Amino acid sequence: MRRVSFADFVGVTGVACALVLALGCSGKEKTVVLKLGHGLDVTHPVHKAMEYMADVFARKTEGKGRIDIYPGEQLGSERDMIEQVQLGSLAMTKTSTSPLESFIPIMGVYSLPYLFRGEEHAWKVFLGDIGREVLDAGVDKGLKGLCYYDAGFRSFYTKDKEIKTPEDLKAMKIRVQQSKTAMDMIRTLGASPTPIAWGELYTSLAQGVVDGAENNPPSFETSKHYEVCKFYSLDEHTCVPDVILVSTTVWSNLDETMRKALQEAADSSRVFQRDLWARRVKESMKVVEEAGVTVLRPDKEPFMEKVEPMYAEYEGTEIGALVKRIRAVE
Repeated sequence: MRRVSFADFVGVTGVACALVLALGCSGKEKTVVLKLGHGLDVTHPVHKAMEYMADVFARKTEGKGRIDIYPGEQLGSERDMIEQVQLGSLAMTKTSTSPLESFIPIMGVYSLPYLFRGEEHAWKVFLGDIGREVLDAGVDKGLKGLCYYDAGFRSFYTKDKEIKTPEDLKAMKIRVQQSKTAMDMIRTLGASPTPIAWGELYTSLAQGVVDGAENNPPSFETSKHYEVCKFYSLDEHTCVPDVILVSTTVWSNLDETMRKALQEAADSSRVFQRDLWARRVKESMKVVEEAGVTVLRPDKEPFMEKVEPMYAEYEGTEIGALVKRIRAVE
């Protein structure tokens, strides 16, 4: 396989030889352009946060750096874009940590159900030493994590059946992300996990390929899946964050000033995104309820008891040790 060069993914304005100028040809003004791909709609709060990050990056680099954002799976599925970043053919992507576990196994810890006691506990982990360790775990695989974004709690939404207890999921086909841990959770709850790309899910729901899916309120709303699924059961089984990734090849070819600006822009966008997310969750819930979706708030204890055996499988493993550290965070 041909090694992808820096010139393949960094755009430079005003000249023909991008690579030469990107490496510092004197006497020319240059703009380093980083392409960022993701799968969400432009109305999604996570997309808005990436726009904010691009603005901060441009300002901090005085216009010498630019992030061009390609939403809506224009550059491929979530997994496709992770692979492109890993190869260096795409500078950056936003991804859930669930599909990342195929590349960085330790990321699978975040897909374990009912790992966190609540939002405050989750963010103490994400912003602490454990969170940083997990973000850095993919560096030797070409994937550097810059920051986490809030993706809230994931819950089940279904077309024709209310989910009040784990038994209600029996034999149902539920769309999940391409994550072994997420698929194990669905099986443990008695349903059939069906990985489907995000961009294909609306059609799959409408055509009956799956009976339902699971996600957070803003994703349920901005995707318009509520037009098909009329039951939303807030069991809040997982709190799986999003991550902004940059290719380590790209990172190593940026000068120190540009790296600092990119990290600071990502950190600023995280703060912006969390505030925007909190407001958007309320707005999204209002939208889906007004559209006729029945919102259920089931007792979580039966769901927690049903999935507890999953944790026994990780005893004595790296993820098992990490679970103990996470649960010990006060």
